Amino acid sequence: MKKLLLVFLLIMMVPSMVWGVSLPETYSDKVLIYDLTEDKVLLEKKSDERSNIASLTKIMTTITAIEKNSNLKEKITITEEMLAGIPWDASIAGLKKEEVYTLEDLLYASILPSGADATQAIAVHTSGSVKAFVQDMNDLAKKIGVEDTNFVNVTGYDVENHYSNIQDVLKILKHALENNTFKKIFCTKQKTLENGKVVNSTLITYNRLMGLDTSRILGSKTGFTAKAGVCIAALIKSNDHDLLLITLGAPYVYGNFYNLRDALALTDFMDKNFDNLKVVKQGDVVLTLPVELSKVDSYEIRATKDVFKYLPVDYEKDKFEAVYEGKENLSFKDIKGNTLGEVSYYYDGEFLAKEKVSLETDIDADVLKVAKYYGVPLCIGLGIFIAFLIVAGVIKKFIRKQKRKKRKKV
Repeated sequence: MKKLLLVFLLIMMVPSMVWGVSLPETYSDKVLIYDLTEDKVLLEKKSDERSNIASLTKIMTTITAIEKNSNLKEKITITEEMLAGIPWDASIAGLKKEEVYTLEDLLYASILPSGADATQAIAVHTSGSVKAFVQDMNDLAKKIGVEDTNFVNVTGYDVENHYSNIQDVLKILKHALENNTFKKIFCTKQKTLENGKVVNSTLITYNRLMGLDTSRILGSKTGFTAKAGVCIAALIKSNDHDLLLITLGAPYVYGNFYNLRDALALTDFMDKNFDNLKVVKQGDVVLTLPVELSKVDSYEIRATKDVFKYLPVDYEKDKFEAVYEGKENLSFKDIKGNTLGEVSYYYDGEFLAKEKVSLETDIDADVLKVAKYYGVPLCIGLGIFIAFLIVAGVIKKFIRKQKRKKRKKV
């Protein structure tokens, strides 16, 4: 049996147009939208360009600390070393010398209010110094396949040789979200720490000035430096798919945070332009097989189930394929219920679904076609047989005649 590639267009199901979905205009210079549900980049702009990533750095700071510490409830006393060297304009959680926090508290203080004081406290506690902890961050980055990133500090503050790009930030965030502790922190918007101190997500801080509905942003880490602009890494859900939105390079305007505006605009864009589309409908004809010596010349194989795929609403139909492997020709000898083979469905080379193909109806023989097909060979065979009988009869008569002549001579 051979594999037959049959490409078909579902013309009745969607309008006839080419894939025209592209990123809308954004304040952010660099953008990436990733489908976490299907592990696929959907849309991107300048995602491989090297840049500072500001406080998105703290995603790596936090996941490194989680992986290097087994006891997140360990008590930590804030020291002068932990608070040393923090730039005056860095975002902080407001930690004070001699205050006591659990390591888990500091992780929340690192992500939610983007506290540089919390990240440095984490670094000193975990590795003995900020410098040693930064090396741990770079080691983890290499381990998870990050290729164009180098960390020099734990806060993301603009310094020479501290850089990354959106593609690498995606790898880091994907890795971090696989950790339940990190994901819980990332998706928290307000937390009361064990000593009673309350820390709020920067989303809440921004939104006090903007009055936007941020409920669609399930988790986030924001950032801002002069080189990185305002930026965000956010988790949203759109049409039952978990998506990651990462933006860099939006201009800073106090009271109008464009990273947040972009995240909400991109969420609305994805709602309207991507969905779980029915690319195969139950009952659709997916392929036709030739039929021999029967009253019909072909047999239509129909889909037995609906097949869905998360795609742009104007997806390219000619990228949809059905690959059939099984019997290539049918005849009246095939019986209803017999398995013929199987059909696999693909979109742009990506496997979607597979189903077995069975004969759903009897195929009636066409008497004239059968007679014509089998008649000529039968007539030839019969003619040869008759000729054989005639020749045999002639020979038999000749032999008898010769025997009678012998008797007369005797």
